Amino acid sequence: MSASIERDVDYAYEDTSMRGFLVAPAGATDAPTLLIIHDAFGLTPAVQDRARELAERHGIAVFAADVWGERTQPQSEDEIGPLIGATQHDRTHWMGRIRAAHATAAAQSEVDGARVAAVGYCVGGSGVLEYLRTGGDLAGAIAIHAGLDLLAPGWEDHTSHAKVLIATGANDPMATPAERDALTQELSAQGLYWEMDVYADTVHAFTSPGAAHSPHKDVIDYHPVSAARAHAATDRFLTELFAH
Repeated sequence: MSASIERDVDYAYEDTSMRGFLVAPAGATDAPTLLIIHDAFGLTPAVQDRARELAERHGIAVFAADVWGERTQPQSEDEIGPLIGATQHDRTHWMGRIRAAHATAAAQSEVDGARVAAVGYCVGGSGVLEYLRTGGDLAGAIAIHAGLDLLAPGWEDHTSHAKVLIATGANDPMATPAERDALTQELSAQGLYWEMDVYADTVHAFTSPGAAHSPHKDVIDYHPVSAARAHAATDRFLTELFAH
């Protein structure tokens, strides 16, 4: 294993206090960086492990955001529902928290602030796309089983030249064919290079092993083959994005 550093990083947006997690190559001063936006379960140990894995594999810095704040890790639908509902009730605050994570990551001494990409899972994937929609300046954006139904209509014109990867299930009720078409049309209208991987017989949250225990398998279910393909697509995308 190559030498690396890791640390918690405190930051805030308005009244939300957050604690992110940074992993970077030891001695790095201008590393390309990936911002991870977690799923509905928050910045869990599994997200930290994913950050370590991606940092080591690609020799980059990885900053895992704490979008819910205070390292909140909801355990049930009753806890998750209000958090996701709040993103729709106050999109400005939702995007403000992601923007604060981006700015905090870019300000770290190990990071090249001009080369920051983002990957998000489930509601985190929605957050990455919504951040891009509202003017987030990213080198690349990866959305894995994002809820496309959470995106607001219309895109703000901006100068981002982000390349975009979307990995989604063909049967995900939160990313219908109509919603997929609307997204790709908007990306094309903005002049952004995009690609979309659509996996057969796959629904929402397919990269999460915990989803294998879902009581609603027509909505949420783990799919190990599709998960492996999404992770491989992410690796290829990052390799290409940070090649120079």
